[in-house]
Amino acid sequence: MSRFDKDHSGWLTFNKCGAKMNTSRGLFFKSWSSDVQLDGKTAIVTGANTGIGKETAKDLAKRGARVILACRDMVKAEQAACDILREVENAIVVTCKLDLADTKSICDFAQLIYNTEKSLNLLINNAGVAICPYSTTADGFEMQFGVNHLGHFFLTFLLMDLLKHSAPSKVINVSSLAHSMGKINFEDLNSEKSYHPVKAYVQSKLANVLFTRELAAKVEEIGVSVYAVNPGVVKTDLVRHMKKALQFFVKTFGLLIKTPAEGAYTTLYCALTPGLPSGAYYSDCAVALCSRAANDNNTASRLWAASCHLLGIRWR
Repeated sequence: MSRFDKDHSGWLTFNKCGAKMNTSRGLFFKSWSSDVQLDGKTAIVTGANTGIGKETAKDLAKRGARVILACRDMVKAEQAACDILREVENAIVVTCKLDLADTKSICDFAQLIYNTEKSLNLLINNAGVAICPYSTTADGFEMQFGVNHLGHFFLTFLLMDLLKHSAPSKVINVSSLAHSMGKINFEDLNSEKSYHPVKAYVQSKLANVLFTRELAAKVEEIGVSVYAVNPGVVKTDLVRHMKKALQFFVKTFGLLIKTPAEGAYTTLYCALTPGLPSGAYYSDCAVALCSRAANDNNTASRLWAASCHLLGIRWR
């Protein structure tokens, strides 16, 4: 754990192009801002070394929060912390090792948090893997289901006492519009019988929304609010496992793709806006419709029980 030249006419042309691009982007993406300050608050952001997570952490640091960057790659985490400290005056940023593909690492991380932090106001479950070749976690779970859902499920379970102690507090689960294509395959949650990278990914993103729904119902009386968010189509490192055609689309049609900072808007909206309905799904800084499968209470309850069984925990 550590703390942490062109001529005038050329610029005129560049500025005109930039203005046109910004105007065009405004037609697609809703801008959002808030003057809420977070002095004295503590936030954990998983996967904060790059992309949406890094932008989320930077924004929270600007508002005065103590931000814990929970990352698997500590070299990248330290670099992200240095970047934030360079850009944000008086930022309070801490890096901690967290490998969501290993329950022992999750336990070690949670123990460290209880030993070093007096409160936890925001838990932002942002980290994820997408459409990767088949592999398993240290505990034998299919990687996408294991990291995107089970890892964050277990982390939230372990930190719930601190979140309860710090109430009002919030848990934010970063899902995706892709959840609408998902189905929870209870007969083969870990894709042991057959594996398709897209099906495994959309199942994990649906699981994020169902987890949010079930958790919100269980913790509403203890002052913990829970939100699922869709960041939109964002240019991040997650595209590295996508087919060449999709990578080409992301790189070519940048106007239609959000920047990581824009992708963080809805997460920050839920983190900073008081009184939002808990258990809901948010997109473009507003409550949004989710799929029929994501609204199924029976599926949410069954997934909760299956997740507890796989992890060997009791969480009622």
